[in-house]
Amino acid sequence: MDFTGSDAQKQEVISYIKQRVKKEYCEGSLDLCQETMLRMMEQENLNAFKKATQANNRVIMDRVIKDYCQGGVDLCNYTTILMMYQENLKASQKQLQW
Repeated sequence: MDFTGSDAQKQEVISYIKQRVKKEYCEGSLDLCQETMLRMMEQENLNAFKKATQANNRVIMDRVIKDYCQGGVDLCNYTTILMMYQENLKASQKQLQW
């Protein structure tokens, strides 16, 4: 949400995405370390990041990042962050009804 679009920030995001995708698909329990898969997931994460920069509910975004990036669950990729932000935003606007 604090992304300004500077070249330095863009390079930092790209570097994080590449490292994260490689970790998930080449070094984790998934054995899908193919160039095609890596590029596809890198692009998916970059697209998710771009959409996430448009988020406007800081409380929800901060909670999603805390839960998925700083907690016991290691699902800190932009695709997951965006999806969970959107789902939590939707849920925050609903109430239990009979």
